[in-house]
Amino acid sequence: MRVDAQRNLEHVLRAAREVFGELGYGAPMEDVARRARVGVGTVYRRFPSKDVLVRRIAEEETARLTDQARAALGQENEPWSALARFLRTSVASGAGRLLPPQVLRVGVDVEAEIRLPQQRQAALAAPGQPELRLVERPTAPEDGPDDAGAAALLEVVGQLVERARAAGELRPDVAVADVLLVIATAAPSLPDAAQQAAASARLLDILLDGLRSRPVG
Repeated sequence: MRVDAQRNLEHVLRAAREVFGELGYGAPMEDVARRARVGVGTVYRRFPSKDVLVRRIAEEETARLTDQARAALGQENEPWSALARFLRTSVASGAGRLLPPQVLRVGVDVEAEIRLPQQRQAALAAPGQPELRLVERPTAPEDGPDDAGAAALLEVVGQLVERARAAGELRPDVAVADVLLVIATAAPSLPDAAQQAAASARLLDILLDGLRSRPVG
């Protein structure tokens, strides 16, 4: 690939992450092109459809989250510290805003025992619609990210969850899907970077406190 073509590709991918992170996967390709400061034709030469671009971003973000989870497993001996480290790193990176909805749905499917608390279920689902939903945004393509990438993420996050649960530090009703939901909801998109970082840190502290088990009595 020529140097200018490689540079354009990097600009497009960076712009896509920003635009989809702010507006969701329903944002038009024209917005990506404007953010990348290239013509929309340049975007389509690299990605013949928006689905292809969305799949690329979704797969990259899934892989990034998997790497962050593995790093937390390998670098923290304490189960709760490992889980908290993964959540803090993932939220700080903004990956939650690009978490593919399919990953969360898979998480729900493979954990049949998941039962959301009534209050949270009411907040996340419309009346008569009990299943978990990520966000009310246009979603990524149904066939992305790749199954292997999603399975790897679920497997390693599952290890973090099981270790913290076995140590008695994680509420017993918390499942992998709940952890992924924390990543998705604790990364708000705000126009001011400092406000966004502060809001994410504050919200994550509250959510972590809610995940942690409490002594009985």
